[in-house]
Amino acid sequence: MKELQKYMKTYHEEMNWEISGNHYEEAKSSLLHNYMLFSTEVAEVAEELRKAFNQTNKWINQGKGEAEAFEIAKANIQEDIGKELADCLAYMMKFANYFEIDMEDAFYKKMEEVKQRQNKDVGISR
Repeated sequence: MKELQKYMKTYHEEMNWEISGNHYEEAKSSLLHNYMLFSTEVAEVAEELRKAFNQTNKWINQGKGEAEAFEIAKANIQEDIGKELADCLAYMMKFANYFEIDMEDAFYKKMEEVKQRQNKDVGISR
């Protein structure tokens, strides 16, 4: 992940897409703008999921089994959902770089924190 984060820092610099922040109002505006772009990408992931669910139901209605129908739908959206997830990751790296967060370290610390929670949800996949 460190290499990915380093790559994205250079990439954003080359594209002139960094979060700007020489002054508070400029940083605030840039952060909010990038957050809106990020949340749009997250919504596009949801749209791909919606497509998969709709396709699954279509295939089921045409007589395919549920598992087979869902596998077909997943295959149909695989490339596009991958692109949307990549967009999300790019924005996450942009925020991490702006705030000088080592995402690999933050990730493992957070996963350990979740593992140690006493009030874990039971039976819910995350």
